[in-house]
Amino acid sequence: MSKMLPGENLILKDHPHWITLVKSLVVPVVLLVVVLVSDFTLLGPDGYYVPKLRTFLTLGVVALAILWVIVVWIRWQSVTYTLTDQRITIQSGVFSRQEKIIPIDRVQDCTTRQSLLGRIIGYGRVEVDAAGAQGAEILDHLPKPGDFRDQVFVQSEKRRGGGATTPAAGAPVPANPSGV
Repeated sequence: MSKMLPGENLILKDHPHWITLVKSLVVPVVLLVVVLVSDFTLLGPDGYYVPKLRTFLTLGVVALAILWVIVVWIRWQSVTYTLTDQRITIQSGVFSRQEKIIPIDRVQDCTTRQSLLGRIIGYGRVEVDAAGAQGAEILDHLPKPGDFRDQVFVQSEKRRGGGATTPAAGAPVPANPSGV
């Protein structure tokens, strides 16, 4: 989040879960494996031999894989989910930025969805439904989605005035606050 509003406090700030990096790296890893296998089988001394083809092919694929990893990393870093005591902000984009802001007091519902793998390694989807919005805003691959959802509800209740109340000045305090 670029700047906070006066009196605003940061609650959570996160990027998508690291599993998104792993999913995006499947293609370059497979490509590297294919090139290595072809280097040792098809293009080896017993197979089709073209001078320096192995070198150019291997260097080209390695350069492509490194470029792919850099792009995936930058795209992962460019998505940020921020929760403050006043709003939820979803920022994305590298060259052009997109920012979605949901005021915390307009949140009507917050739903989490987790697959089996998501439950095992700790990521999921959070759908935030706000008053006046066209549809639910989706925060995909969010680390610890249950914690995010719980904090949204805590902050929403605080903003609406439903948080923990303290006795008014001069009001009698019960001798046994637990009620037992």
